[in-house]
Amino acid sequence: MALWLFKQEPGCYSYADLERDGRTVWDGVNNALARKHLRQARAGDRVLFYATGKVKAVVGEMRVVVGATSPDGGDSNTVVVEVVPVQSYPRTVPLTEIKGDPLLADWELVRLPRLSVVPVNEAQWRRVEELGNLDR
Repeated sequence: MALWLFKQEPGCYSYADLERDGRTVWDGVNNALARKHLRQARAGDRVLFYATGKVKAVVGEMRVVVGATSPDGGDSNTVVVEVVPVQSYPRTVPLTEIKGDPLLADWELVRLPRLSVVPVNEAQWRRVEELGNLDR
């Protein structure tokens, strides 16, 4: 099982929208490196939902239920996954806090801020959970 962070503008699709819908196709990834990461996503992978725009924070967790596929009839470079909500965070984890945390400061989220799909290692995942007040 891999760990990821996917970014989305909440005005386009928010975590509340995902909770309401119960499932969604994650698409619209255009950057070559982000697509490369998304192609590696498999069913069962855990994903942090990062709200961009004015929010700029990790707001919840999703799970991949259908791994990377290319939609029929589309651009051969296009890749999508299907995700379901797991839980919203009791406390959002803002980017300013992530940047200031020594355990997270070298994360691709910080180093490559325009990347919409970012791998997460186990230590980073645990730290984000701690900052989001998740008791595990």
